[in-house]
Amino acid sequence: MEAETRKNVVRRFNKEVIEEGRRASFLELMDESFVNRSAPDGAPNGPESIWNTFEKVLRPALGGLKVEIHEQLCDGDRVVTRKCISGTHTGSLMGLAATDMPVVIDVIDIVRVHGGRYVEHLGINTLTAVLSQLRAG
Repeated sequence: MEAETRKNVVRRFNKEVIEEGRRASFLELMDESFVNRSAPDGAPNGPESIWNTFEKVLRPALGGLKVEIHEQLCDGDRVVTRKCISGTHTGSLMGLAATDMPVVIDVIDIVRVHGGRYVEHLGINTLTAVLSQLRAG
């Protein structure tokens, strides 16, 4: 699989799964063996851990959720994506009541793509800093 094809898989995941919440696309793009290396210790780290992050945490909390990809690099079967997830804080976010403030979460993901599907994820983001800013008002 070529680098551009792998990058397209990641772009499609960000648009169709994260931004639009399409379950069918999620099932198509996630391998059953998927491992989320960013899951907290002791927490589930399979495919549903990623789905739950978006469908139970971010999508209910952020009205008008959008994903903007700033940069992508591909090395072998790994795609590194620098992006931001944004929206308006219109619902509870990790126990914090809605503030109606704009939210921008910066993210760097490393996704291993095999056979057109996600098989592994490792990422860092600024969600903790965003929560601190929302609490400060």
